Amino acid sequence: MGLLYNLAAAEIALGRLADAEARLDQVIARNPSDYDAYYNRATLRRQTPLRNHVAQLETTLSKAGTRGEVPLCYALAKELEDLGEHARAFRYLARGAAARRRQLSYRVEHDLETLDAIIANFDAALLAKRPSRATPDGPIFVIGLPRSGTTLVDRILSSHPQVESFGELNDLPLAVMQAAGAAPDRLTLVRQSAHCDHAALGRDYLARVDGYGRTKPRFVDKTPLNLLYLGLIALALPGARVVHLCRDPLDACYAMYKTLFRMGYPFSYDFTDLARYYAGYERLMQHWRKVLPGGFHELQYEALVASQETTTRTLLEACGLDFDPACLAFHENPAAVATASAAQVREPLHARSVGALRHYAAELAPLREALIAEGIDVQ
Repeated sequence: MGLLYNLAAAEIALGRLADAEARLDQVIARNPSDYDAYYNRATLRRQTPLRNHVAQLETTLSKAGTRGEVPLCYALAKELEDLGEHARAFRYLARGAAARRRQLSYRVEHDLETLDAIIANFDAALLAKRPSRATPDGPIFVIGLPRSGTTLVDRILSSHPQVESFGELNDLPLAVMQAAGAAPDRLTLVRQSAHCDHAALGRDYLARVDGYGRTKPRFVDKTPLNLLYLGLIALALPGARVVHLCRDPLDACYAMYKTLFRMGYPFSYDFTDLARYYAGYERLMQHWRKVLPGGFHELQYEALVASQETTTRTLLEACGLDFDPACLAFHENPAAVATASAAQVREPLHARSVGALRHYAAELAPLREALIAEGIDVQ
C-alpha cells in the first residue's frame, strides 16, 4: 500500500496528475481509512458536477471518527469550493482547521518573540558591515509567506536555461545552527548568529547545496521562511539575490487557512494566530526594508497575474538574468515540484485565486477584524 501511495506522490511531483488520481483511487479502494489520500486526490484538479467525490467524502467522514476528520474536512472544503457551494465548503474548512488546531501545542507568542529578537539583533549598525555584492551569479532566494506565489516564481525562474531549482531546502537554517554554535533556545540562537563567522556560514551553505549536484550556473532556494534570515544572507552571501513575494493580506491569510500543511506553519489554523503572525511578519519585513535598502526585490503576486510578461522581465532583471521566453511558459517546465502548489503550477498563469475570499465575506469577517486590530490595512 505504501508503494502505491509513494508512486502517486512521485506522479504528483512530476505533473502526471491524471495518473496520480488513478493511483490514489486505488489506494482508497484498498484502504478506505487512508484519509490523507482523499485530501491529496481532491487537490489534483478542479472538481466538476459530473466528476467529484463529495458524496463519498461525506459518507467516509461520517464513519471516520477523529482520526480522519482533518484531511476529510479539507478535502470536502476544496471540492465544494470548486463546485461553487461556498457556504458548505467553509463549514467543512472551519471544522477541519479547528480540529487541526486542537492537535497542536503551538503558541504564536513564541514565534513573535523570535521575530522581535531578529529585529533587535540584526540592526542597522550590524548590517552596515555587510560586504558589497561580490558577484552577479550567486544563489536566488525566493521568500514570502506560504501560498503567496513563491512556487510560481520558483517555476518561472527555473524555466530559465541558466537556473535550476532545489525547491525548499533546510540547508540555510542548518548552516546557521552550525555557525552559531550550541544554543539552549531560539532567542540565544538568534543572538549568537548575529555575531558568528558569517563568511564561514556562507561557505558552509554553498558547500551543502553543491552536494546536490548542481548542473547550472544559478540555483533557487525556495524556502518561504528564509525571510527570517535576510540579515544573515546579506552578511554571509553577498552574491545572493532575494525575491520577496507579497500578497493582499486578507487573500494571503485565507490562502494559508484553507491549506492543510503537512509540516510547519502552525499559525495557519486559527484566525487570531494568523492575524498576530501576519502582523509580526509585516514588522520584520518593514525592518528589513529599513536596514537593507535595495537588498531584495519585492514582487506583488497580484501584479504578476495581471501583467505576466512585464513583471517577469523585471523579476529576471532583478536576479541578474537576461529575459528568456521560456520563463513565460513555466507551466511546461518538466522538473519535479513538491509543494502545496504542485498541481496549480502545471497550468498557465490565471487569476482565479485573486479575491477568492469575496465568496466568504461573512465567514472571514472575524479574520478581517483581527488583522485590523493588529494594524494591518485590509482595504
